[in-house]
Amino acid sequence: MKSIILSIVLGISIMVTAQQKTQVYLDVTKPIEDRVENALSLLTTKEKVELCHAQSKFSSKGVARLGIPDVWSSDGSHGVSDEKLWDEWSGAQWTNDSCTAFPALTALAATFNPEMALQFGKSIGEEARHREKTILLGPGVNIYRSPLNGRNFEYMGEDPYLASRLVVPYIQGVQSCGVAACVKHFALNNQEISRGEINVNLSDRALHEIYLPAFKAAVQEGKAWSIMGAYNKFRGEHCCHSDLLLNKILKQDWKFDGVVVSDWGGVHNTDEAVNNGLDIEMGTYTNGLTTQGHFPFSSYYLANPFLKGIKEGKYDMAKLDDKARRILRIIFRTTMSANRPFGRFVSPEHSEVARKIAQEAIVLLKNENNMLPIPAGKYKKIAVIGENAARSLVVGGGSTSLKVAYEVSPLQGLKDKYGKEHIVYSMGYASGPSLYGREEPSKLNADSLLNAAVEVAKTADVVFFVGGLNKNYFQDCESGDRKSLSLPFGEDKLIESLRKVNQNIVVILASGNAITMPWLQNTPAVVQAWYLGSEAGNALADVLSGDVNPSGKLPFSFPKKLNDIGAHSFDKLCYPGDSVNVQYKEDILVGYRWLDTKKIAPLFPFGYGMSYTTFDFSKPTVDETGVKADGIVKVSFSLTNTGKIDGAETAQLYMSKSKSSVTRAAKELKAFKKVFLKAGETKMVTLEVPVSSFAYYNENKRAWEVEPGSYTLMLGSSSRDMKGKVDVNVR
Repeated sequence: MKSIILSIVLGISIMVTAQQKTQVYLDVTKPIEDRVENALSLLTTKEKVELCHAQSKFSSKGVARLGIPDVWSSDGSHGVSDEKLWDEWSGAQWTNDSCTAFPALTALAATFNPEMALQFGKSIGEEARHREKTILLGPGVNIYRSPLNGRNFEYMGEDPYLASRLVVPYIQGVQSCGVAACVKHFALNNQEISRGEINVNLSDRALHEIYLPAFKAAVQEGKAWSIMGAYNKFRGEHCCHSDLLLNKILKQDWKFDGVVVSDWGGVHNTDEAVNNGLDIEMGTYTNGLTTQGHFPFSSYYLANPFLKGIKEGKYDMAKLDDKARRILRIIFRTTMSANRPFGRFVSPEHSEVARKIAQEAIVLLKNENNMLPIPAGKYKKIAVIGENAARSLVVGGGSTSLKVAYEVSPLQGLKDKYGKEHIVYSMGYASGPSLYGREEPSKLNADSLLNAAVEVAKTADVVFFVGGLNKNYFQDCESGDRKSLSLPFGEDKLIESLRKVNQNIVVILASGNAITMPWLQNTPAVVQAWYLGSEAGNALADVLSGDVNPSGKLPFSFPKKLNDIGAHSFDKLCYPGDSVNVQYKEDILVGYRWLDTKKIAPLFPFGYGMSYTTFDFSKPTVDETGVKADGIVKVSFSLTNTGKIDGAETAQLYMSKSKSSVTRAAKELKAFKKVFLKAGETKMVTLEVPVSSFAYYNENKRAWEVEPGSYTLMLGSSSRDMKGKVDVNVR
């Protein structure tokens, strides 16, 4: 009897202890690290392992026994993807998952406006929060190395500084909503050809100076809670389990305390996945979006093989605890945070943000004889020509394809602005259906479409041609790079044909990549309109009509021809590789760095964009001409709107060092500021530049180094339009 009583007493004691522990991890007043350690102490080895791999196409397990929720992810760095079937890529056909489409990230980059990035992140974060997502799979910050890369439209351009300044507020906006941003694809995922196996080779300087800075800023300044590995290899290791990238650089050097998630199908080996820094394995035995099936989740590399290895002593329990600790941390930061705000979905406020970003993103490339703006009422008959005027541009492209609550097409936006009675539409060209992983031409007759469009253009007062790319396979689309720099679908021929019958033509291009323009010289007005999301038509009409003054700047260079770009200036090993290896022979000279250093004239330079008004820069001055390596240089100047229309100009500050012990680019962007000015207004502007940003990566010392000596700071409105310069001496 005494033993039974003792057992009961002991049982109660054990239960109380467990209950107390559970209360601690549920106690939201406790620091997150206390809650994480307490929850970790309650998990069995099997439960810890189950945290580390998928249980469905877009979720991984929590711990139901303890009330710890599952981790749910969603695709879409510019819109929250629709719900999917449990283990399929197909949509679940819900009726309440149609999102707001925000502009693609190339468009966000074109705003050159961190405030827009913050509003973007907060708005999409609210939509993800409303949908009960733990992780939003974005933003993407891979550098624009080649204008053929199918996923460039998902990223933030060719300059590491620009991408760094925009990714930080985006992350902060998303995570303020209690949703983890997942910055991708870490790292060197700069082409879609052979993306699953291509081995990237490059110098340490190029790695640290060009391809890592935006990720580093995301981690150290943005405090990103998760990172997604890339499909490709780097120096022989797949990036989703790369000891150098994940353990040494990300977790050791940068002190990243979040979760590393694999790209879907990016894991290839249990030993490497366990030991080389991966935390959550997703989508094994799928290749992006190209395959699907019912492979048992228990057979994933970080599932039963991991558990078996732990039990047999092959793997260190500390490795498992580190992964589980990171996953618990992201859960406590998101779904189990007491301070997690409520979200909202497809709200008027989100539409307003989407429209504002789109307005600021649109780049006016050419405006001969002030062809634009065209205010409402100026012309009686406006011909709108081109498939992209009416085609949905939020679908297609791979994992970024969206199911939206609404989409205002360019055609609808122009009808609303100018009056539908003044608009005549002709398709002009046809691209065929949007199919993932394969190309299918249109069944419509190209000559008939062209001839019909020419007839419409003949009698119009003005022609708006709306073309470009369209997220079809081999255009701007995941898993396939573009085949050429030219416009597809016979658009060049169509533009020339339209111009011959009507000189008043405005060419409007939707794309996430540069294109060639053989018709440019004889075309009075050209507008780069990106993929602008749900409010595309409204924003475009706002700019064309003059209700909004364009202020976008190109986040990447437009070359005159493909081999003007560094990645295409060498042999095929430089791009796209030999299907085994690719060698970045252009090294640190990416984008405008290559063009400016090699003195190659671009079609349109990085940072370029026109306005309906004009601006004047005064001569820049510095607060002191001699500075220490740990100091800050302050460059001041006045900026005046010398025209008659309110507008915005982006002042850009570039650094150059002519006498250097190592190869340097002719110039590097070090600061920028978008300044809004009323007509006739002048503002004093100061740009602050840390001298530490003058550093190059010393490969021998494996450290950043600022060379002493003279540096030139050049103030301009693009990488090719300098308004003044000052010299500083670094002691």
